Amino acid sequence: MPKVETTNKIPRHMGIILDGNGRWAKARGLDRMAGHREGFMLLKPVILACRARGIQYLTLYAFSTENWNRPQAEVDGLMEMMAFFFDHEVAELHAENIRLLHAGKLDEKVPETLKVKMRNALALTKDNTSMTVILGFNYGGRDEIVRAVRKIIAAGIKAEDITDATISAYLDNPEVPDPDLILRTSGEQRTSNFLTWESAYSEWAFPKTLWPDFTDEVLDQVLADYANRERRFGGVTPK
Repeated sequence: MPKVETTNKIPRHMGIILDGNGRWAKARGLDRMAGHREGFMLLKPVILACRARGIQYLTLYAFSTENWNRPQAEVDGLMEMMAFFFDHEVAELHAENIRLLHAGKLDEKVPETLKVKMRNALALTKDNTSMTVILGFNYGGRDEIVRAVRKIIAAGIKAEDITDATISAYLDNPEVPDPDLILRTSGEQRTSNFLTWESAYSEWAFPKTLWPDFTDEVLDQVLADYANRERRFGGVTPK
C-alpha cells in the first residue's frame, strides 16, 4: 500500500477498540466466531497500515477484563485466536522490526499455554524499533489503575508524594506516551474501560464501519479528521 506523507498531525499513539465482529457475522447469517475470526485476520494488515502512515504506537483492545463474562464457547474461541496470532503472525511482525508489548494481566484465567506464547512474543520482539504495538489482552482501564495503586503502596510511597506522574509511572507500560487518538469501530460511542487514565486528553473517533469491514480508506478518513482538530489540553488558542 502507498505510504502517505507524515506530518505533525499524525497521531504518535493511536488506540483502537475493535468493535462490531458479532454484528458483522449476524448480518451475514454466520455465528459470532466467524466475525471474530474475520476481525483477527485484520490485525496484521492494520498494524502495517498504521506504521506506513507514521503512527509509532498502536494499542489494540483485543480482550477486556469484562469479556470473561461472555459464553464459555466464545471465550475459548477467542483464546484460540490469540494463540493463532502468536503462532502465525508474530514472526512476520518481528521481521518487520515491530515490537510487541502487553497491557493487562496474565492471571489464572488465562490459559498457561497462551501465557507462554505471549511472553515468548514479547521477548522475541523486545529490541525492535520501527513501531510498538500494545496488545490490550485481559485488560481493563480501572483494573490497571487499581494495580498501579497497589504497586505504589507496595513501594512505600507516601500519600502526600503521589502525583499524576507517580500513577503514570506505575501503569502497565509507563514508557508508552498517552494516546493522541482513539477510534472505536461500529459507531458505538462508549469508551468501554479502555486506557481510562491515559486517554484523559485523547481525541476520539467513532466510524460506523464494523471492525471486519475496516479498510485503509476508513483509516485515512479518521486520520484526516484528526489532522483538522485543534488540541488545546485545557488551554485556549493563542491569538
